[in-house]
Amino acid sequence: MDAIDAARAVVEEHHPDARAAFLGGSVVTGRRTAMSDLDIVVLLHGNPAPYRASLRNDDWPVELFVHTEATWYAYVEREVRKRRSPLLWMCADGLLLFDTDGVGAHLAAEARKLTAAGPPMASAEEIDDCRYAITDLLDDLAGSSDQSERLFIATELVRRTGELALAIGGAWGGGGKWMARRLEPTAPGLSMRLHYGLREVLEGRTDPLVALVDEVLGQAGGRFWVGYKRGGTP
Repeated sequence: MDAIDAARAVVEEHHPDARAAFLGGSVVTGRRTAMSDLDIVVLLHGNPAPYRASLRNDDWPVELFVHTEATWYAYVEREVRKRRSPLLWMCADGLLLFDTDGVGAHLAAEARKLTAAGPPMASAEEIDDCRYAITDLLDDLAGSSDQSERLFIATELVRRTGELALAIGGAWGGGGKWMARRLEPTAPGLSMRLHYGLREVLEGRTDPLVALVDEVLGQAGGRFWVGYKRGGTP
């Protein structure tokens, strides 16, 4: 069974009264792999939405994201504030499997409008938080001679540097493979340079990664540690 037929079968089995459903993720793109799952957004009139569930249908791993129209908006609003919204992108780029009353077409149009508008800009405080965390990691890397420690310090540096590049570039964020996909149009070549820098750290050479991280930090004001302060909640 192909991906579209399998996705429709999943919705019919679990929510035959659904208003609309989308099939999103890599499976509907040219980036599909043998391990791609079915990311399915389902719109219901009410209970048991909202919920998320992982299951298997025949040979397909399935991720269900089940919402009402109201919870869809609530979740999207929450995710957009974080500049990272998988739900929004699944509906913006996904395939509308069926639409009984127009809600699917309406939400697809809304999702495309919001993704095209881009995320809210990162605040100065958020950028400073990133600068501080990266500066602290750079100090840890400089002070460590343990290869096991360096592995995890450098991996965290790569992740946080990618996040900072996306934030200062005004781009949508993403985790895992989606970070690489968001980075390429925002900072062309950065992913491969980070890959090279990480590989060099594993070979015992930290200078290439440190220089690259400092290059990205420089776009946000450079290293920041002395003077950093955040209040706590009582």
